[in-house]
Amino acid sequence: MAAFATSPVGSQPPAAPDADAAGSAGHGGPGQVQSAIPGLDALRAQIDEVDSRLLELLNRRASISLSIGRLKAGTPGAKIYDPAREARLLESLARRNQGPLTCGHVESIWREIMSASRALQKPCAVAYLGPEGTFSHFAAMDFLGRSMNFMPCAGFEEIFSKIASGECDLGAIPLENSIYGTIPQNFDLFAQYDVRIMAEFFSRIANSLLSREASLDSVGTVYSHAQPLGQCAGWLRANLPHARLISVASTATAARQAAEGDGAASIGHPALAPQLGMRVLASHIEDNKDNWTRFVLVCAAGSESRAPAIRQETGKANKTSLLFKVQDRAGALSSVLNIITSHGVNMTKLESRPLKGSAWKYVFFADLECDLLDPSRAPLLQELEAQCASLRVLGCYPEGPQLDSTLSNAGA
Repeated sequence: MAAFATSPVGSQPPAAPDADAAGSAGHGGPGQVQSAIPGLDALRAQIDEVDSRLLELLNRRASISLSIGRLKAGTPGAKIYDPAREARLLESLARRNQGPLTCGHVESIWREIMSASRALQKPCAVAYLGPEGTFSHFAAMDFLGRSMNFMPCAGFEEIFSKIASGECDLGAIPLENSIYGTIPQNFDLFAQYDVRIMAEFFSRIANSLLSREASLDSVGTVYSHAQPLGQCAGWLRANLPHARLISVASTATAARQAAEGDGAASIGHPALAPQLGMRVLASHIEDNKDNWTRFVLVCAAGSESRAPAIRQETGKANKTSLLFKVQDRAGALSSVLNIITSHGVNMTKLESRPLKGSAWKYVFFADLECDLLDPSRAPLLQELEAQCASLRVLGCYPEGPQLDSTLSNAGA
C-alpha cells in the first residue's frame, strides 16, 4: 500500500496567500508595485528580515537534530520519537509564550517543526485506519505533524499487525469515544499483539456538511459513515428532512462519492472540502458538541516494553496502561483493586474483555494515574505481579493533549 507523505492525497496546490498575512510575499521583486498604504512596505520589509532569520534558525535547529539522530543511530534501543521529551518542550514553550501568538498557535507550529526533525533523522511510517481523509488520519497528523509517512490500513488488526511486524514504526489507535464508549476490538488486539503504548491524545470530532453545491436547497443525498449520520440525525431532520441518507465505509469515502455527484453532500472533517473542490455548507452539525475520541500511539514492544521511567517535569500527569489476568478465585479482582488503592493511585479506566480461547475467562485493561515503571513505584508493581495470574505493562506515557483541528478548518 502506498505511503502517504507530507500532505493528504488529493490536496490542491495552496492558493496564493494574502499579501498582508504572508508578509512581503512578492514584495521587492522586479516591477513590483509599491503599496499605496503608508508604512505598509516598511512593515513588510521587517517581516522579510524576520523570515530570513527564522529560516536560518530553523535550518540550524535541523542540523542539530540530524546530529542527535546520528547519536541515536549508534545507541541500541534509542528511538527517534520521544513523546515525553516533546511534551516537556511544548509545556516549556507554553510557559514562556508572551503572545500575541496563542499557546495553541505555538503548539501547532512546533508540532510541525518536531515532525520535520523526526523525518530528517529517520523516515517514520505511521499506520492509521484509512482511507486517507478519515478522522483518524487527521487526528494522527494533528498530533505527529505532516512530515510522517502515513500508511492507510483497511482495519484495526492490519494496524496492529504492521506495528508488531515492524512494517510500520507507529500506529494511531482510537480506544474510546466520549459519547459512544470504547472500541472493544482494539482492547482485544492489545492482548493478541506484542505492542506498547508510547503516547495518547484526544481529538475533537466535529462534523461538517461538504458539497459541490452552493446551498442546502440543492442537496438531495447525504453520504457518510453510519456513526456520523447518527451523530447528526437531529440536524439532518431539521435542515434536510427529504434528503436520502446513505451509509458508506468511511467519511473519506463519503466525501469522494459526494464530490463526484450532483445534488450530493457528505458529512466529515472540514479539511476534506478544499482537497476535493467542495464547500463547507454547514459546520459543527453534530447533535452533541462535546464529542472527543481518545487515541493512543503504539509501537512494537521489543525490549522497550520495560522502558525507563518518564520523569516528566510538566504540569501533566503520567499514566500507565496495564493488561492483566486475575487468579481463578473469589475476590481476586477486588484484591488487585485494593492493592492499587492502598498505594494511593487513582485508576481512571477498567475494561474487561473475554480471553480468546478460554471460555468464561477474562483479561482486564486498566489505566492508572502514575508512572508504574518509576523506581518509587517498584513496591506497587511487585505486589501487582504477585497478585495477578499475568500482568503486562502496555506503556507509561504523559497525559495527552486535546487537539481540535476542526476549528481552523471550519470555514475551509
